Amino acid sequence: MVFAPQTAAHTSGLCSSNLHMARMHSRRRGSSGSDRPVADDPPEWSDVDEDAVESRVVELAEAGHSPSEIGLRLRDEGVQGTPVPDVSLATGRKVTEILGDHDAAPDLPEDLRNLMEQAVGLREHMDDHPGDHQNRRALQNTESKIRRLVDYYRGDELDEEFSYSYETAKRLLE
Repeated sequence: MVFAPQTAAHTSGLCSSNLHMARMHSRRRGSSGSDRPVADDPPEWSDVDEDAVESRVVELAEAGHSPSEIGLRLRDEGVQGTPVPDVSLATGRKVTEILGDHDAAPDLPEDLRNLMEQAVGLREHMDDHPGDHQNRRALQNTESKIRRLVDYYRGDELDEEFSYSYETAKRLLE
């Protein structure tokens, strides 16, 4: 009987099937999106004044738009009719940094707020449908992600003694 030689990848458990990242709460890998082109300067067709972009960002934030919605609106509608493909290339700062300088920053980070909205909706669904085990699992996974994000943001964007609960999320989202 002849055995094939073992390579370092096989003995260390780094086979090619183990090198792909999976989703957090599923065994599937998911599809990746395309990468944005690398650019250091804004395109020449988008020659918008930096102050005009900043004032439009603050104006959209005061109208109740989130930082990602602001970026989408600037990309699609632009400032004074000229699209802004990337705010950080046009101004040298991110949308959240601009909002922080003008005291218009959101009280919660956007990803945490979106997860809390999802968890509150799932909890209300579970109150109406207590036998829905699939959504009970989805609620557990969502709350797990929220707790992980709270640990990440605690001390910087959130108070040191902040902890997640359904009542806290409901109060913050009102």
